[in-house]
Amino acid sequence: MFNHTAIGIDLGTANILVYTKQKGIVFNEPSVVALDTRTNELVAIGQEAKEMIGKTPKNIVSIRPLREGVIADYDVAAQMLKAILKKVAKKIGRTIRKPVVIVCTPSGSTDVEKRAIENAVKSFGVKEVHLIEEPVAAAIGAGLPINEPISSVIVDIGGGTSEVAIISYGGIVTARSIRVAGDKMDEEIVHYIRQKYNVLIGYQTAERIKKEIGYALIEHDPLSMQVSGRDLVTGLPKEITVTSLEVQKAIKESLEAIVSTIHATLEDCPPELSGDIVEHGITLAGGGALLRGMETWLRETLFVPVRIADDPLNAIAIGTAESIKQMSKFKKLG
Repeated sequence: MFNHTAIGIDLGTANILVYTKQKGIVFNEPSVVALDTRTNELVAIGQEAKEMIGKTPKNIVSIRPLREGVIADYDVAAQMLKAILKKVAKKIGRTIRKPVVIVCTPSGSTDVEKRAIENAVKSFGVKEVHLIEEPVAAAIGAGLPINEPISSVIVDIGGGTSEVAIISYGGIVTARSIRVAGDKMDEEIVHYIRQKYNVLIGYQTAERIKKEIGYALIEHDPLSMQVSGRDLVTGLPKEITVTSLEVQKAIKESLEAIVSTIHATLEDCPPELSGDIVEHGITLAGGGALLRGMETWLRETLFVPVRIADDPLNAIAIGTAESIKQMSKFKKLG
């Protein structure tokens, strides 16, 4: 046993990552729990719970207690965090006693939402909880020089939220957050296929379509893939072929909302920092950065350099781990 372990938690809408100073990333699984409605007990968490979606008896329901980057179901989230921290304790081979926890929160979180996150984490018996805004963590993880007097622009496209922030001197100069990101794109793909083909597909299938043949709004050689769903007329399984041009059409609205948010944030930038953006450009992080053609499309739309972080999926995790190492500087980053 040991006291005051430092733990970083990225409470993502799609995935939860937990990391410790000693072991690095020790948990990286979907933000899903399977709950027995008769007993209100957790049956599974993470990957195991995600695989159960749509395949369980009526009394077992799969829940995503985090919606759009914040806690939607407090009781289930608290249970999930306890189960995750128990798993982490097993993995690092010792009992975690009174850890110091740093949690990433979306920059648009309200005080009520932040309190819900703090209370859920404190229910595990932690010593201290610090909150760090996701764009700051993502910028640190992407290797941007956030403590220098130049502007660093980070665009983090996650599962529930897309966040844009201009950071200088270790703090956020201006930021915007919209609740349009990967999950919304999955919903749009489900809706499009239902409208066009009268076929209902699951969200996991939609996510697979997005990852395999999804494209930002650029010209490209079309790709296609076969997917299965339920024919809404006959009620029977049906296989259809979906093209990347159709996926592009389905997610167009979300992509345009994201680029409008980036545009509005850049317009808010103080004139003294605007020159830095022309020179250093924008850095993309989060799963949305991996959408085919995203870098090219944003560069052509915004007329500034665009690059993808070296490890976009784990940028927030890496940044939070880094802020654990720099606990003495932490208050400056909050």
